[in-house]
Amino acid sequence: MSIDLPDVIDAYFKADKKGNAGAISECFTPDATVVDEGNTYTGRDEIRQWRTTTSTKYTYTVDPFSLAEEGGRSVVTSHLVGDFPGSPVDLRYFFVLKDDLIAELEIVP
Repeated sequence: MSIDLPDVIDAYFKADKKGNAGAISECFTPDATVVDEGNTYTGRDEIRQWRTTTSTKYTYTVDPFSLAEEGGRSVVTSHLVGDFPGSPVDLRYFFVLKDDLIAELEIVP
């Protein structure tokens, strides 16, 4: 199923598909925060390191299939399949956008 994602969110998922941590970090504001698996990453350098670590630790594919608005956040639900514990799983990505970049991202089951 194809969904029409905001440009920067689409760029985030495309960069993730390629495993490009640098391109992913450029989707974020300089002081952005990411919350994933109980950890918080702040700023582009920490976000780049988070994606680099994740992509070397696991192999996976992400298929976004739903977009909704909830409390001022864009919520993208995606199906993940890979070699990580609990695969496959549907995760929700809560994005807060600012000036056409991602200011906040929280990833939850």
